Amino acid sequence: MKKAELVFIPSPGAGHLVSAVEFSKRLISRDARLSITILTMNSPFPTPTTTPHQNNQEDPSEPRYIPLPQVEPPPMEILQKSIEEYISIFAASHSHHVREALITLQNSSQNPVYLVVDMFCTSMVDVADELNIPSYVFFTSGAAFLGLVLHLHDRYNRTRVPKFDESEPNIVIPSYQNPVPASALPDFAFNKSGYTAFMDHGRKFRETKGVIINTIAELEPYAIKSLSEAYEKLPVYTVGPVLDLKGQSHRPSDLEQRARIMKWLDVQPDSSVVYLCFGSVGSFSENQVKETAAGLSRSGQRFLWSLRKQTTSGVRRPVEYTEAELKNVFPDGFWSLVEEGRGMVCGWAPQVEILAHKGVGSFVSHCGWNSTLESVWFGKPIVAWPLYAEQRSNAFELVSELGLAASWVGSGTKSGDLVAANEVEREIRSVMAKDNPVKSRVKEMSEVSKHALMDGGSSSNSTGCFIRSVFGEEL
Repeated sequence: MKKAELVFIPSPGAGHLVSAVEFSKRLISRDARLSITILTMNSPFPTPTTTPHQNNQEDPSEPRYIPLPQVEPPPMEILQKSIEEYISIFAASHSHHVREALITLQNSSQNPVYLVVDMFCTSMVDVADELNIPSYVFFTSGAAFLGLVLHLHDRYNRTRVPKFDESEPNIVIPSYQNPVPASALPDFAFNKSGYTAFMDHGRKFRETKGVIINTIAELEPYAIKSLSEAYEKLPVYTVGPVLDLKGQSHRPSDLEQRARIMKWLDVQPDSSVVYLCFGSVGSFSENQVKETAAGLSRSGQRFLWSLRKQTTSGVRRPVEYTEAELKNVFPDGFWSLVEEGRGMVCGWAPQVEILAHKGVGSFVSHCGWNSTLESVWFGKPIVAWPLYAEQRSNAFELVSELGLAASWVGSGTKSGDLVAANEVEREIRSVMAKDNPVKSRVKEMSEVSKHALMDGGSSSNSTGCFIRSVFGEEL
């Protein structure tokens, strides 16, 4: 029986790594001819990246993990210019170690080797070409954002300007159905270093055998169609949603927190709780915390708020508040809502279990793509509150194109601008209103996302197309 060895290289961000692990497991369970090795990088930042559970390395139903040797992080001056350039240089600095790992696998395996690189790891495409190894890209964001990344090079060829102009009122990007306001573009779009880094990645995408996207064909039909028309020689495989629905293993303190949260949720009325969470690195200034708390209080809604304190170092992840610190930060009267049981404030939260809970009625989210797919899977309408990376363009797509978010908090403002309490109150009231049409739209897409993974569903079929491509069995 013809077999193949797939080698995944995710970038060190938790969302990228978890998605690669989950898709690897899906491929192995789908086709016994596949074996998968994941080359993992250490994080360049002071706090550790989430690592997958190290399963039995001899278990053929699980991917193997090979940690790459530690490399020297790029100079901090590059990070201050552009985090996208910093991560790209950091990934590229592993090229020698990746080459050695691939040569070892080629020599030890009787099966052909294929490389699947993360969106930030396209420098490894040249390594694969050198070793005569076919390569693919695993794109952990959506199809519309992929279209934006691919568009950067086309735009540069036309204008010779390596960044967008923040004064442009409406920007035409083929993968978005509507003109995109400058305020909806990621920060890197206006930064020469960040623009160039992503432009180079997009150029390398086109040199691969195809792009695997963590999305659903029915979720982003316009973007998918635009990609197939504009880049007809670049196969696109929509395999989403790729989610970790079981959750990673947790520290004992996390398990205590989980028990406390779920106990509180279990006694809340159905669909009565607003869940606020902004990802593993999302945080706010004390002034913004005060405004958000005031808005929550005035909304009259029950709430579960995953909140962390900003750090001053610039690269460290947010840290947990103590209860005493929270009482000092919150406005007068807010803590009494917590003591009365109308709300709960926590640090870490088991997001998948929370979104799955019947007591949760909506999700105020930073619009990271994994969180977006989780909210769709569980049918929870979103209030978009993007903070960094591609979250602003995700928010625009969710509100203006897909109808899956009721509104965008801080729309039209710059990152870090203060959002007033009355806006927070208004958007929370809106998403929780019984007649909000977003609720039915999200419920519908929830069913679509589940069907997509079933036999005959769009993502199941697309996964099959990818496997046939690996084995040279294209129809």
